[in-house]
Amino acid sequence: MKRRNIHLCLVAASAAMAFSCSQAKDADLQKKVDEYAVVEVSSPLMENLSDKDMQVLNLFRSAGQVIDGLFWKQTYGDVSELEGIRSQAARDYVKINYGPWDRLADNEPFIEGYGPKPLGANYYPADMTAEEFAAFDDPDKNSLYTVIRRDENGDLKCVWYRDEYRTELDKICTCLEEAASITENQGLKNYLLKRVQAFRTDDYLESDLAWMDMKDSKIDIVIGPIENYDDKLNEAKAAYECFILLKDEERSAELAKYVSMLPELQKMLPCKPEYKTFVPGTSSDMNVYDAIYYSGDCNAGSKTIAINLPNDERVHAEKGTRRLQLRNSMNAKFGKILLPIGRLLIEPEQRKHLRDEAFFWNVTFHEVAHGLGVKETVNGKGSVDEAMGTERTTWEEAKADVLGLFMVCRLVDMNEIPLISKEDAITTFIAGLVRSVRFGAASSHGRANMMCYNFMKEHGAFTRNRDGLYHIDYDKALEAIDAWAELILTTQAEGDYEFAKEYAERNAVIPEALAADIANVNAHGIPRDIRFDFVW
Repeated sequence: MKRRNIHLCLVAASAAMAFSCSQAKDADLQKKVDEYAVVEVSSPLMENLSDKDMQVLNLFRSAGQVIDGLFWKQTYGDVSELEGIRSQAARDYVKINYGPWDRLADNEPFIEGYGPKPLGANYYPADMTAEEFAAFDDPDKNSLYTVIRRDENGDLKCVWYRDEYRTELDKICTCLEEAASITENQGLKNYLLKRVQAFRTDDYLESDLAWMDMKDSKIDIVIGPIENYDDKLNEAKAAYECFILLKDEERSAELAKYVSMLPELQKMLPCKPEYKTFVPGTSSDMNVYDAIYYSGDCNAGSKTIAINLPNDERVHAEKGTRRLQLRNSMNAKFGKILLPIGRLLIEPEQRKHLRDEAFFWNVTFHEVAHGLGVKETVNGKGSVDEAMGTERTTWEEAKADVLGLFMVCRLVDMNEIPLISKEDAITTFIAGLVRSVRFGAASSHGRANMMCYNFMKEHGAFTRNRDGLYHIDYDKALEAIDAWAELILTTQAEGDYEFAKEYAERNAVIPEALAADIANVNAHGIPRDIRFDFVW
């Protein structure tokens, strides 16, 4: 009898210990969930829409919900495998990250039983080796719109998105065709019908051109396989995403003048003349929107606050790009994250320069900067994207960050940007670096900001005062901005992949002092990013 009691006690103790461990893990995961501040997504611009516009928006949302499922397939696989997760905190965090890997912690797994996230996500066979892919002789293997699968003999084969995801794409096309039949805006109608054709052919050029020509619609949808950040293996496969947007016509009108200034801004870049021969198109748009719906890639982990599309350089050469500033999302990130970080880390005398308007302009010209610089290498290595290989997105984001700040400061000097000073722009930018490096090394944006932070620190743009708070030297910051921009533009123009890779390995890291700053920010409960509660 005593032995049985002892056995029961041991069983009870083991169960209690397991329950205690489970509770601790749930508590840790709940802390991670809480690091994403909940933001209600809505817009007063909806009050001005017609009944037909609302019908179109509802169809857009139905298409976006299908996009969400498509992205799950791409980034994880069969989402039903995760349905057995009992912990509410774990389910919430899986939903935020679109899988069991933490996107803001270098894709480390947070659910037991999962190893590291495959670099190629679900775009490639999990057992495919780099050597096998290199030997795979198919001209479509690096297309944005193919997945790599195995045939009946176990050999690699390309499958076009239109075939791999046919069922889902048919549903999306039905929604967009119905929306096209309802809308009274001819530009939107034309774009939707051409986008349907693109989904069915995997040829997006004509629909991208139609989207560029869509100038006067109050409602907009960005939908399709667009960015390739999710493919960490080759950065070659586009992920599905969807934004539904409402145009702020008054604020957009204020930005119109900057489009005509793009060739002039290109000439101002701090680099050799031969590194800035590309002439940006002046058919580009710069507009302000409220975002009312995100799904797919843009909703995973850290949230997008500005858009610069299309990515097709053929469109850039003919029509430029459209730059969409998502004002309500920007405001949420500034108020809930960037401003509290700045107030915590920057010395009191300089905190007055933390401005939401400066954040708006920095982000706006970050997107402009993607269209500047050089697109082809100057030494016969092909396009910058091809030459930079797996470093291209990190260095492109680094370019956009610093050139955006460079242009804001120049335009302030020219009295072309009102209501802010260069000090506002620089102070807000430096606080923003701390915000962005929290995205981690798994993010191209995070790595880019780590390099920028280290470069500006080494060049004296900021130091620590006696209280350990940041003191910004604005003159040295301006010099550092020019020097960092020149280094990036030169590296891209010369297609110097080896230098880019070696430099990033040394500098896309978080130094000890910055790690302490991040720990301080975390200890004060400042969110790392936002997540959405769609009230529409």
